[in-house]
Amino acid sequence: MIKKVLLVDDDREMLLDLKASLSRKIDTVAVITAANGREALACLRSQEIALVVTDLKMPVMDGLELVAAIMQRYADIPVIVMTGFGTPETERLAMQGGALDFIAKPFSADKLALQINERLSQQSEGGTLNNVSSAMFLQLIEMEQRTCTVRLEHARTGTKGILAFDQGELVGARIGETEGLDAAYEILVWDPVSIALQNSCLARDNRIQRNMCQLILEAARRRDEKTSASPAADAPGAPTVAAAEPAGSPARMQTRIEKALGAGCGVESVSADPAWSDCLLLISRYGERLNLGKLTLACVHRGDSHEQFIRPGAPPIVVVASPKCPREKLMQLLSEL
Repeated sequence: MIKKVLLVDDDREMLLDLKASLSRKIDTVAVITAANGREALACLRSQEIALVVTDLKMPVMDGLELVAAIMQRYADIPVIVMTGFGTPETERLAMQGGALDFIAKPFSADKLALQINERLSQQSEGGTLNNVSSAMFLQLIEMEQRTCTVRLEHARTGTKGILAFDQGELVGARIGETEGLDAAYEILVWDPVSIALQNSCLARDNRIQRNMCQLILEAARRRDEKTSASPAADAPGAPTVAAAEPAGSPARMQTRIEKALGAGCGVESVSADPAWSDCLLLISRYGERLNLGKLTLACVHRGDSHEQFIRPGAPPIVVVASPKCPREKLMQLLSEL
């Protein structure tokens, strides 16, 4: 079955060369071209497109606006972004499992053909999630140092919010009367979300002063704290069932830590947190690409005197330790458990 691949770039000569090369190298695709995001959207409306390959810097409607529109209207279509920023950050974003991928310029037609084939085969086998997270898109804005205002709407609740970027730096966030960090933390955990892009920054007074990765991690932590604080499990009259804790459970692990390091060792809590699964998988894959092996333990500084030690697993185990905890001994123990 022939699938249509849409190439979007304002460099006509490069576009035609790339179209000819890909048509020779992949006999299962038909290559369509567009000079900017507006032309690309017209193609998406009139034809059945299997995959989009787009540049970011274009006149009329650029690649970021096009990606935002595809997220909102054509979430089942994967996108490969051609970018001159071939950094570990782009690698990290590309490995997050959504329908957004990256190829760094300059690249060969062979490399792009391989990437297109991989995406289309994943699509055929059901191996792609076919969506792009808002967090991923916002990190792309930061990476490209874009000045813009992003308007977001929570698809389930209809709540609307605004994030303002000045040269890639998040300088403002608002949901109704709530502004600043609190608004940013709430917006960043919305899922699913609709996104619209405006090419101007509505806020210049930076009240945020955090990079996007820090904000996303803290937003996820706050969301998980609220979830774990649910009182349902402690409702009066709930039956108590005695059961043996599994060997890898947080309770058993805390007992083993205290037995090895002492009851006053400074470990304040041990809990299971499935929200870390995707992040740990991403870090592990990146380590393997660098020939460092699989991730066995992660350490996260929370911005205060405490640290989190996250042990991969199903689900991951999170250990929160105070400064008095013997850090090296705890890390060695967690790696061995």
